[in-house]
Amino acid sequence: MEEESMEEEGGGEAMMDDQNHNNWGAGGYGRHLLGERLLPPAGPPRPAGPEHNGAGLRGCEPGTAAGRVGAAGAIAAINISASTSKFLMNVITIEDYKSTYWPKLDSAIDQLLTQSPGDYIPISYEQIYSCVYKCVCQQHSEQMYSDLIKKITNHLERVSKELQASPPDLYIERFNVALGQYMGALQSIVPLFIYMNKFYIETKLNRDLKDDLIKLFTEHVAEKHIYNLMPLLLEAQSTPFQITPSTMANIVKGLYTLRPEWVQMAPALFSKFIPNILPPAVESELQEYAAQDQKLQRELIQNGFTRGDQSRKRAGEELTYNGSSACASSRGYR
Repeated sequence: MEEESMEEEGGGEAMMDDQNHNNWGAGGYGRHLLGERLLPPAGPPRPAGPEHNGAGLRGCEPGTAAGRVGAAGAIAAINISASTSKFLMNVITIEDYKSTYWPKLDSAIDQLLTQSPGDYIPISYEQIYSCVYKCVCQQHSEQMYSDLIKKITNHLERVSKELQASPPDLYIERFNVALGQYMGALQSIVPLFIYMNKFYIETKLNRDLKDDLIKLFTEHVAEKHIYNLMPLLLEAQSTPFQITPSTMANIVKGLYTLRPEWVQMAPALFSKFIPNILPPAVESELQEYAAQDQKLQRELIQNGFTRGDQSRKRAGEELTYNGSSACASSRGYR
């Protein structure tokens, strides 16, 4: 009987070993973690009585295998409760988001939207990136996306009002500045919100953050000014160097990026900066192309641009020719 009892107790202890051979019994891993006082003390055996002889009550004794199972369960429950408490301490509530996290993001976005090319911005990209990551992990992606769209929309509405108040001679330049400044800001804003884009916008909305932000500029700025801007661009095109070629190229390419359909408003203008806009040339229209080139040359001459002396080679070619001849003569003389 003693051997059977020892085998039974030994079997109970074996059952309490986990896959890493850690004993969760009264003298095992649980005591190491939580201390001696959390486990029932091993006192003298209780006298056998009617209340202790039943099979159902025997398993509740601390010294039995079932008793050790109960103690191990209590230890595991305490461990889970401790882990849960630690997790709850790190939860970002909606109040935390509004009072702590979004103000940091709001300030950084405002600086990025209003920076000029080459300006130094005193913000920590690592800190902003971390804020976005934490908010996404705490299920605040929807609120953060809504706040971002609202923030940028308000900014673009102010930009649109400033353009409306611009005089015609500054209208093109100011539109170019607004377009370039916004597109430059997107190069920083989109990477900072990459986690929100990946785990919310692409996954749940089936869209892309950069496309959404470009659409905002199209709707709140470009669409409101395209019918005032295009006549000014055509007028500037007919007057050489009224605006710099780089400004004209930036605006035309930007408008094509925002909405390719706007090519139909001025195909000839867009074709000068974007390839394959016009249909391919045909032989029957060669005379017309030549006439257009001659007209452009006459306009340039009327505006003070001369063709120069065409009877001689260009200065660079003349120097190259003379230099090579001199070298040849010197080699022949030697």
